[in-house]
Amino acid sequence: MIFWFIHLEFVIKCQVYHSSFVGEEGITKACGFPLLPLKSHIKGPAPVSDQGKTDIVDEAITFFRANVFFRNFDVKSPADKLLIYLTFYINVALKRLEGCRTLAEGTKAIINLGLENVPVPGESGFPFPGLFVLPQSQKEAELLRNYLKQIREETSGRLLSVAYRPNGTPNKWWLAFAKRKFMNIIIP
Repeated sequence: MIFWFIHLEFVIKCQVYHSSFVGEEGITKACGFPLLPLKSHIKGPAPVSDQGKTDIVDEAITFFRANVFFRNFDVKSPADKLLIYLTFYINVALKRLEGCRTLAEGTKAIINLGLENVPVPGESGFPFPGLFVLPQSQKEAELLRNYLKQIREETSGRLLSVAYRPNGTPNKWWLAFAKRKFMNIIIP
């Protein structure tokens, strides 16, 4: 009985982790997504960030195992919307990696995920209708699609390095989170 009260108090005090990219000045936006800089060698519309600085992909991977438990996410900045999108994407990627027993199998699964169509707000398959504004033009939709493709590819590469150990075996402390549903969204 006492444990239940302690657990309830812990749940009440827990809050979702928010992005530190709150007041980014001069950042281009598309459909409400901030096109934040990435530490990436992958070609795309994202500005290049310093290798020593934390970027939004680092935050998404770092906060994933805590944020995935929440059904609601209080959005405090546009960067939080991108963090929500990346948390969902990591959840989808882990679901794809769930049956992969080697890094080679996992890499193949992630490459196949990267080849899939990237929906933008207003298209079927976009996981958060209503959270993002619809594109005002085809140019804006393509800019966002290319940014999301770039950030998904960067996230996938970094995720493989934590989901698998250096010897190529799965890291059960990461792949166990494939069973979680972020914000009660069912992953196909």
